[in-house]
Amino acid sequence: MYERLETEYFTAKRKAARQLGIDSRYHPKDLPSNSEIRDHIQILAIMYEGDQRKENLREMRVEALQLMRKLRRFRPALIGSVFTGHIRKGSDIDIHVFSDQISAVTMVLDEIGLPYDVERKRIVKHNEERVFTHIHASGRYNFELTLYTEDKSSYVFKSSITGKAIERATLNELEQFLAQEYPDLDLDEEDESESLALQIDYLDLFRLLLAPLESVKQNPKYHPEGDALFHSLQVFELARQVRPWDEEFLVAALLHDVGKAIDNTDHVNAGLEALEGAITERTEFLIAHHMDAHQYREGKLGHRAGVRLSESEDFDDLILLSKLDKQGRVPGAPVCTLDEALAYIRSVANEEYLA
Repeated sequence: MYERLETEYFTAKRKAARQLGIDSRYHPKDLPSNSEIRDHIQILAIMYEGDQRKENLREMRVEALQLMRKLRRFRPALIGSVFTGHIRKGSDIDIHVFSDQISAVTMVLDEIGLPYDVERKRIVKHNEERVFTHIHASGRYNFELTLYTEDKSSYVFKSSITGKAIERATLNELEQFLAQEYPDLDLDEEDESESLALQIDYLDLFRLLLAPLESVKQNPKYHPEGDALFHSLQVFELARQVRPWDEEFLVAALLHDVGKAIDNTDHVNAGLEALEGAITERTEFLIAHHMDAHQYREGKLGHRAGVRLSESEDFDDLILLSKLDKQGRVPGAPVCTLDEALAYIRSVANEEYLA
């Protein structure tokens, strides 16, 4: 296992038993536990790799943090040897990600220029078959992203080594852990490094958040036009007709439903969380309250909430966005492509649009 000729504890122990002449009737307690094997692998790693192992561990943890920040909306969790400290030469950085669409995850890797391969691995253990989806990404260190559906994000995974809940760290937990483990480490400065080429333009972020909307089917009673991306492009087109110069309003029109590909039960907050730091305060206000504006126009918003909303200096723009949101629900309406919409927003930002 140290040389990685075998990677599964269960299989390695069966092979070792056969080599020792022990037949299939052995009791599990006759063989070393996974934890004992891991400890002896670490002895070999310390023996052969020396102090360089500690430096590698620190660097791998920082690399994990950088990628997890880019995968934030998929609720990443660092697991395995990089988190526990049991690395050895050739160890991967193992991260759990949660998404119902593998393309949404790979799109992030495409955007940041990280090469990858997708593997669907069939595992049979104790006569039970399971299929896992792994994304193997190659950077300064190798990553293995294991994809689970979104409803598994709160699932308690069991460790094959200890049999207990797996040792893992969410993004926030990893940041806190690194701050304690390496007090001299400037995490913000490290995040700006180019080791993973993780720099991303805000329009690239918009693209990777918007593209999955094409697979989000909506209730035809309220959205007869079809998928959420087609709706968003319709609203953008309407906004461009009335506010061709207003970048913040155009961005709000294009992104107002972006959270539907993340959490359709709370798409507003999900979208705002994914867009944090990439949009202006005014755009954030318009997206945050576009559903409230619908209720206000229908007379269903509470009095106090309505007063607070109407007192905003952007109230008129919010009502306009609400109207365009309702109008942008026409089946077959002519719309531009996503790339054309983003190119137009860039032209407005650079003051190159044609009035």
